[in-house]
Amino acid sequence: MQTCPIVAHAPGATALRTGARICRKKEVGRVRRQARATAGRVLVPHLRESAFLPNAIRLSRGTSAVNSRVQTVVRAALAEGSRTEAALGVEQWYRTPGLGQTAEQTVLKKAQKVIPGLTGIVTEQCFNVALSAELSDKEKDTLKWLLQETFEPEKLTRGTQLRASQTAQVVEVGPRMNFSTALSANAVSICQTCGLDQVTRLERSRRFLLQSEEGLSEEQLKQFAAMVHDRMTECVYVSPLSTFKSDRVPEGVTFIPVLEGGRDVLVEMNDEMGLAFDDWDLDYYTKMFQDMGRNPTNVELFDIAQSNSEHSRHWFFKANLVLDGEKLPHNLFELVGQTLTPGNNSVIAFKDNSSALRGGPATVLWPAEPGYPGPMEPKTRDLDVLFTAETHNFPCAVAPLPGAETGAGGRMRDTHATGRGSLMVAGTAGYCVGNLGLEGDVIPGEDPDFVYPKNLAPPTQILIDSSNGASDYGNKFGEPLIQGYCRTFGARLPNGERREWLKPIMFSAGFGAIDHTMLEKYPGEIGMQVVKIGGPAYRIGMGGGAASSVPSGTRNVELDFNAVQRGDGEMCQKLYRVVKSCVEMGDANPILSIHDQGAGGNCNVLKELIDPLGGTIDIRAVKVGDETMSVLDIWGAEYQENDAMLVKPESVPIIARICERERLPFSVVGEITGSGRVTLYDRLAPEGSPPPEDLELEKVP
Repeated sequence: MQTCPIVAHAPGATALRTGARICRKKEVGRVRRQARATAGRVLVPHLRESAFLPNAIRLSRGTSAVNSRVQTVVRAALAEGSRTEAALGVEQWYRTPGLGQTAEQTVLKKAQKVIPGLTGIVTEQCFNVALSAELSDKEKDTLKWLLQETFEPEKLTRGTQLRASQTAQVVEVGPRMNFSTALSANAVSICQTCGLDQVTRLERSRRFLLQSEEGLSEEQLKQFAAMVHDRMTECVYVSPLSTFKSDRVPEGVTFIPVLEGGRDVLVEMNDEMGLAFDDWDLDYYTKMFQDMGRNPTNVELFDIAQSNSEHSRHWFFKANLVLDGEKLPHNLFELVGQTLTPGNNSVIAFKDNSSALRGGPATVLWPAEPGYPGPMEPKTRDLDVLFTAETHNFPCAVAPLPGAETGAGGRMRDTHATGRGSLMVAGTAGYCVGNLGLEGDVIPGEDPDFVYPKNLAPPTQILIDSSNGASDYGNKFGEPLIQGYCRTFGARLPNGERREWLKPIMFSAGFGAIDHTMLEKYPGEIGMQVVKIGGPAYRIGMGGGAASSVPSGTRNVELDFNAVQRGDGEMCQKLYRVVKSCVEMGDANPILSIHDQGAGGNCNVLKELIDPLGGTIDIRAVKVGDETMSVLDIWGAEYQENDAMLVKPESVPIIARICERERLPFSVVGEITGSGRVTLYDRLAPEGSPPPEDLELEKVP
């Protein structure tokens, strides 16, 4: 169990992501109000209804021109980067219950299996509100109205309603200080639209009053806390928060002494960093850096491990097949590709992020003025049918709910990042797990003596949590799940061999449509801009490419857990709306090439775009939600809901305008230079420091 350090001083607490975002919102809001007065019409930004803000109202989206003054302020604010505002601290507002009655009983029953003395659970939720300035009485009433239940307003209080004692102990868990959640982003947006510009972050923590006959030990409290929080993004609160400021210092870029220590050094780093290098890799990369005459950085080693992993490159399927000592004429990948015979109706196959079959003219609802808000009208477009399918097995084995969330999300982004952008329609899901071992209802043939790896979730949890995760993500995004399947199997064969889905299969698939004129991505050209759109970077999904390339249960448990991403379905919807708006522009589509961010994070997706010409990447141009991330974290984390694209310099303002409309983070992070290298630079590094990464693209394809 990990606990969050509570920083005693409140001044200087980090505002949500950056103070620049708040500055931008204030200025944009002021200019919008001025525009309303001059135009004589009401333009109200769109609000979402939300479960945790029951009184939030849904207003219609208006249209406003982005004038040059706003653009100037936005550019200046973004340039300030990590500027923070002094904050008053964090206020607590409490609301009961934290869980519904059925959910409370489910948690109690689960906890009693490992904590026999537990007799009851009472829950409440705590809203931790960070403020940059005092609220007036009227503003406090507005905040209270937003947080309280519509029909039970009396259940919101400023003080806790849980009464602790020797036999009733409180456990509180919530987001880490350096991990701003999707809930907070939406809450802050709603608060600021309602005039509460002082609210810079709003996080919800969960509080449990554990009732027992004689009181629980410290170890039992730790056991319970481990059951009810995600240790990757959450922690235990030992006391009420006074600030969201984190005292963590980012790690620096280091050189690995391969020239001095040879292969043995790489072997040590392989275990420590979870690089998943095999003997061939260790020999090859030792010689590569010896031939280059320099030591690699930790950033370069991590990049190589992800980019050249089995998960990312499919070396096994492309390897030579040798049968009875004779090399076969085709490898596995070529054998599968032979099914694509001449004259078939495939227009995309064995490349890109999805496949597509030839369609034809279709009448669809299309914006009257693509790229801008406005009415829809019937139009005829030449569309092809697009199909995507993938599995997300390793993440669902380690952390089933977030693993399935990001499995569904990754497949969705594969769909919309095909060609120069495409459209989504619907999805499917499937699950294969081992023996369920249900209490009181054992399925015939199941062996109760089967033992399961401790670092993998049990089959029943995988089945329930994975299904919940995929459905939750799809619901937040708005994609219908129209069909699926489920399989469970585990058996001991007559020869004593055990066959079972220990590592589960989480199958996610979907179909969509793609404009026939946008099937092919344009190759890169010198001067093209490398653009990132989507959610901010967090230290999650570290080393997913390497982790998925080795047998489950063979790595460090903590490394496996860290490799699982976390998803945000609402951010994915914003991301898709931007891509969709560009696609709807037809011949004027500013996207020349697009890839979704998957295994390896930035170090994979950005190299895909600049290959083979090469380019420079400004690591500090990447939007971060956690200011304590190191260069390696930003470059290698597989944070979700992100696309990278190539655009011409003159098209950058178009993408920026659409992202501003959809409230989606946007940044230009690099440029194609023609060097044939990937050069990563850090403008915050001390003068004279070597770049964190500077390699020929052939070395890290």
